[in-house]
Amino acid sequence: MEEESLLKAVSGLKTVGVGTFGEGEGGATSDRLFRVEPGHSAAFVLEQVTLLMGCVHKLTLQAGIEQDATSAWAAHYLVGMAKALVEDLAHGVLASA
Repeated sequence: MEEESLLKAVSGLKTVGVGTFGEGEGGATSDRLFRVEPGHSAAFVLEQVTLLMGCVHKLTLQAGIEQDATSAWAAHYLVGMAKALVEDLAHGVLASA
């Protein structure tokens, strides 16, 4: 899908504030540490997800080559952030349908 047609498809779509990441105290997944703020445009969110996933790609390559656990954990947290953003947009799509 070309960039222009993607932007048309998501125009007007905003985050709704339901995407979360980061385990709460004691590893509780029901009480997440971070939440996506509502009201951000889909175009901005997709740009941020792209940047996060670019970092993840580099970190996982580095972790694999150098057996670097720190890079692997950094990638894990960045993926959690990207996932929360995408999930939040998905909820926005369903809510607007």
